[in-house]
Amino acid sequence: MELKYDQNGLIPAIVQDWQTGRVLTLAYMNAESLAITLAEGRTCFYSRSRRCLWRKGETSGNVQHVVSVTADCDADALLVRVNKDGPACHTGAESCFFQDIYTDPQVQRFSIEGLYQLIQGRRSDPQEGSYTSYLFQKGTDKILKKVGEECTEVIVAGKGGDKQETVFEIADLAYHTLVLMAHMGITPADVAAELAKRHVVDKKVKQEHMQ
Repeated sequence: MELKYDQNGLIPAIVQDWQTGRVLTLAYMNAESLAITLAEGRTCFYSRSRRCLWRKGETSGNVQHVVSVTADCDADALLVRVNKDGPACHTGAESCFFQDIYTDPQVQRFSIEGLYQLIQGRRSDPQEGSYTSYLFQKGTDKILKKVGEECTEVIVAGKGGDKQETVFEIADLAYHTLVLMAHMGITPADVAAELAKRHVVDKKVKQEHMQ
């Protein structure tokens, strides 16, 4: 397959978080930066403003480790899936796409990442009457106490065999765990990355048992 570069020798590259599926940024590559990306296993782009190559994380340390590179049906755009070491945006945001222009009020899409961002907002910009802001104001001990209480309630509900009640308590535990994560600077991506490491180990162990 032959990629189609534009008149300036560039091809757009959409960068996506492998773990969460979130679109991180839109950058551009030329043949040389794509070759470097494939050879080094980390993203390298072409800066249209500076007119030079730049490796993501070269100065910030926020390296993007390439998982896969896929071309679209016309071979004139790339989708680059990565595992990232830090924020994708130069502003410090996880993604360059964070300025909302329009959201259909009839559509409510839930995600752990979205809930986590809401919780972070209650920490950075406390709201009067917000339970989440209250937890942050009380600090570590209060948050840990609530996590412990919710753990106990999950156990009790599970022991009782009530599925709906167990779901309810697990949701409470998940929420308070996210509050603890935000308090400690732990992101859902951090947890996903740790689970991914264990998944690889599990497969290795399984293969060893099959031999």
